[in-house]
Amino acid sequence: MSDRHLDRRALLLSGAGIASAAAVLRFDPAAAGSTVTKKFKGRFTPANKADWHYLPFDVPRGVREVRVSYRYPDPIPGPGYSSNVIDIGIFDSSGNGLGNAAGFRGWSGGARKSFRLSRTSATPGYLAGPISPGRWKVALGPYQIVSPVDYEVRVTLVFGPRGPAFVPTPAPTSATPPEPKSWWRGDLHIHTVHSDGSQTQTDVLTDARAAGLDFIGSADHNTDSAQLTWGSYVEDDFLVIAGEEVTTRAGHWVATGLPAGTWVDWRYRPEDDKLADFTQLVRDLGGLAIAAHPDIGVPSIRWDFDPSFAEMDAVEVWNGPWDGFDGATVTRWVNLLNNGTYKPAVGNSDSHNRSQTVGLPQNVVRAGSLSTTAIIEALRAGHSWIAESSAVDLDFSATLDDVSGECGDHVPSSAGDQVAVHLEVTGVPGCTAFLYGPRASYGKAAADESGRIVFDRTVPGGTAYVRAEVRRGTTPVDQLVALTNPIFLTA
Repeated sequence: MSDRHLDRRALLLSGAGIASAAAVLRFDPAAAGSTVTKKFKGRFTPANKADWHYLPFDVPRGVREVRVSYRYPDPIPGPGYSSNVIDIGIFDSSGNGLGNAAGFRGWSGGARKSFRLSRTSATPGYLAGPISPGRWKVALGPYQIVSPVDYEVRVTLVFGPRGPAFVPTPAPTSATPPEPKSWWRGDLHIHTVHSDGSQTQTDVLTDARAAGLDFIGSADHNTDSAQLTWGSYVEDDFLVIAGEEVTTRAGHWVATGLPAGTWVDWRYRPEDDKLADFTQLVRDLGGLAIAAHPDIGVPSIRWDFDPSFAEMDAVEVWNGPWDGFDGATVTRWVNLLNNGTYKPAVGNSDSHNRSQTVGLPQNVVRAGSLSTTAIIEALRAGHSWIAESSAVDLDFSATLDDVSGECGDHVPSSAGDQVAVHLEVTGVPGCTAFLYGPRASYGKAAADESGRIVFDRTVPGGTAYVRAEVRRGTTPVDQLVALTNPIFLTA
């Protein structure tokens, strides 16, 4: 899609709100060592703002570094989403058209008030690379405007020798654990200082190991900058999967399993009919598209795309410490499953800081190796279950004659068959396991004093599936401790 098309659409949506974008900041060439600053000023109002607002400036030859800062009045005091919030990022002379990864040079949302980038280095969230002459654009995203707000954006160009080229150090796409396993534990939704997280990549890796994980997914908001540096921090026995949390104004989704350095655009709403284009791009690259925390009751965060998650490969049914939003998503997921729409369930921490525990919850994935390809394909097939922590272990299978299957597998059966189901859970004191089929309960079993549950029973063949939940308590609405993807019992 061309810049012209995108800019015209932004103009149509924003009306006078785009007006200040017409004023181009022009910089003349200057001697090496010179620093020149110019600024934009503008105003957003609740009734007059675009989703995306572009401030153009011309970069001449001889620029070593671009620096940008911005300010607007302090947020209005008050609880929740009662403040003015303006996000920021930047595109270079390659253009800012929808999906134009060549022009994207970084995004920090509202997490930073300034950033810099050069050929050699960049502020986390931004991409080091050539400072190419031509028309660059600061991108403003007025995320929330509750009262008229005046903003100022300063652009500073530093002239001088261009400096050595940045050398990416992505994480390897496979790891060599000390011993082979068939089940691997991981958390696919983690943030760092490359977006709005407070933890460094080293901090995250330390916490992941403490949580008993074998892999994590890098998922910083709307930028691929972290993907290019994980290799400087990760050891060869641990897997970091490259990804991004794509934070549209109508819901968030995690693109994971990407080749390092892949950027996925987020500048669209349901009426634009563009989501499927970007999720297909992710699949074409070998990745997975996961709807993130879809039932959080906050505008722009809750899922306003297709309610059946048609464009998604999986659904994050459990996000961070268990709460009512997760309960709503599990209910939605079960209803879709019972009506013939199956999307594998995943659970992730969405950790942004030390108070949000990495690995709470986590995915336990059956894969032949600890590699990005193997983990992603296993998740796509539903060969996984969700655990509150590494203290929880689970063995779940269904068997008919000489055919046995686990999460995501098919055990063909017919009406009249009796399928043997085995569930064994450890590390769950005070918990109860529930066995479910489509619109049916197959019973429950409580943990013994050691925190172990053993549950064996037969279920009728020819039904769609069997699945299990473990809850802290005795009722089906208590806090979730583990949830399995289904074992399918039809041909």
